[in-house]
Amino acid sequence: MAQIFDRSSNGLARMSLVLSGLIVIALGVTLDQLQRSPWVTRQGQRPDQPVPFSHKHHVQGLGIQCQYCHVTVEKSSYAGIPPTKTCMNCHAQIWTNAQLLEPVRASWASGQSLIWTKVHDLPDFVYFSHEIHVNKGLGCSSCHGRVDQMPLMYAQNTLQMEWCLDCHRNPAKNLRPTSEIYNMAWEKPVADRPVWCSVGEVKTGVPTAQSVNCVTKDPAQGGVDVALLELPQTNAQGLPSDGLAAALPVAPVYKKFTSQDELGRFLVDRYKIRTPKDLTSCEVCHR
Repeated sequence: MAQIFDRSSNGLARMSLVLSGLIVIALGVTLDQLQRSPWVTRQGQRPDQPVPFSHKHHVQGLGIQCQYCHVTVEKSSYAGIPPTKTCMNCHAQIWTNAQLLEPVRASWASGQSLIWTKVHDLPDFVYFSHEIHVNKGLGCSSCHGRVDQMPLMYAQNTLQMEWCLDCHRNPAKNLRPTSEIYNMAWEKPVADRPVWCSVGEVKTGVPTAQSVNCVTKDPAQGGVDVALLELPQTNAQGLPSDGLAAALPVAPVYKKFTSQDELGRFLVDRYKIRTPKDLTSCEVCHR
């Protein structure tokens, strides 16, 4: 073969193998970054809508609660898009001739729904329930970002599977009191901004998270409602009187938390959050 191939051909063959390997690796890295890029995930993109609805104006400016428009967020798998009637509840009285709102008025007059472009759009094979996440202490801003600061809605996070798994492997870092679910400005507890939580009775048919009451002001300073504890009354002999009870105010026991890790682990236990070991079936998320 020496008559056909020069001695340097051996070196060229080795270099071509190394170069081929580097090309394959570079291609794999490129494809990996591409599928995480906003071009695929649409993260940060603001799609065109029939009406440029500003969450910043309505939420931060006017103080409208999330549930006013997204009425099914606490009791359904989807948050729900408000019908035209919800818009007209206000805009039949204000901004009645604004050109910007002409599509809304046309929808109301014709009875045809506005066709909104879905911003947080999961694949059809993914099952996500707003109900369980909201009732288990996951705030709106944890997934959607500071919606109250968005003039135009966009996806804050990738919503890819690895992003979901990152939270499910350690949900404690994102949990908050259920009273703060819709508080976009909620801040995690620290030493100079602690949170106090108490645990009440778990009632049948009521989400377990609602048995936990958390406050951001020191209960020892007052201002916290006390529970009523029914104790049997006694007669002159010190024996219980049948059918009689006295209601005595009893202050609930509050525990102080100065870090999100402490608060999160407490809420994971009290909210009955399933651990990754409990989520062994793919059908939990994939249908």
